[in-house]
Amino acid sequence: MFTDAEDMSKPHVVVINQALAKKFFPGEDPIGQRFGDLDLDPKSIKEIIGIVDDIREGTLDSEIWPAYYYSLNQQPDNGYSVVVRTSPAGESLIPTVADAIRRIDSRINISGQTTMTARVNNAQSVYLRRSSTWLVGGFAAVALLLGVVGLYGVIAYSVSQRTREIGVRIALGAQRGTVYRLIIKEASVLALAGIVIGTGCAILAASLMRKLLFGTPPWDLTTLVCVAAVLGASALLASFLPARRAASVDPISALRAE
Repeated sequence: MFTDAEDMSKPHVVVINQALAKKFFPGEDPIGQRFGDLDLDPKSIKEIIGIVDDIREGTLDSEIWPAYYYSLNQQPDNGYSVVVRTSPAGESLIPTVADAIRRIDSRINISGQTTMTARVNNAQSVYLRRSSTWLVGGFAAVALLLGVVGLYGVIAYSVSQRTREIGVRIALGAQRGTVYRLIIKEASVLALAGIVIGTGCAILAASLMRKLLFGTPPWDLTTLVCVAAVLGASALLASFLPARRAASVDPISALRAE
């Protein structure tokens, strides 16, 4: 890193990021290398003294740019940013950081104080992604509702078609619990088939959407398990009413209706 001894009287030195090192110095050690402008003006020559991790300084949905960082002692500027890493909530420490800067030099003008969370949340790319997420989430909720209603309709229709069979079963001594299990088993098979097929399609679709995500894997096991659990619970709920209706069938009335 830079030292206080590296002032304007010394040769210019810079620290580069990983992206620049990989792009312009592939397979070699960039430390000690020099670069400059297209004319290789001696004043533009800079020596690389270190490498730091990549920092996303552009938009969140763009690739990380190759970048180099120069010493403020060698290229003074009247405006710069200070980034502070904190362990408690960052917003509550903004006045403390400002006071610390003023103690260094009371003439320093401080503006644009914000937390990294607020900066990210207010970014246009994040707003667009969040809007798309809410839209997709709304469609997912509607799809879940339609799936539950559809499953309920299928099971209810199946029960109505099997009224005589259920009546015979009850007349022969079948318990209510047996009828419950019969109907719920049928619904569970349909729901399980849908969950398995849907999980495969979700993994495929998520892989295709990889570039739309930032700092988030396209899918993870926890999310898939939770979604499958919600769908399974919804399927059981949708099949409960038809199963209850089937278990309360009067065998004599069922046989007479047939």
